[in-house]
Amino acid sequence: MIGTQELVIVLVIALILFGPSRLPELGNSVGKAIKSFKQGMDEVTEEPKKEEKKEATEISAKTEDTEKK
Repeated sequence: MIGTQELVIVLVIALILFGPSRLPELGNSVGKAIKSFKQGMDEVTEEPKKEEKKEATEISAKTEDTEKK
C-alpha cells in the first residue's frame, strides 16, 4: 500500500511535471477514468447474473408447462 511519504513524493513530481494549472484537469480525468472502470466492472459482473435469472425463469416456465400436462 502507498504510504503518506510516497504519496507526497508522487504529488510533488506531478506538480513539477504538469504545473499547477494542469493538476485539477488531470485529477478530473483520472476520476472519470476510475468511475468508468468501476461501471465497466459492474456491467461485467451483472451480465452473468442476468443470464442466470433468465435461465432460471426459462427452467421454471418449462417445469410449469410439464406440470400442467
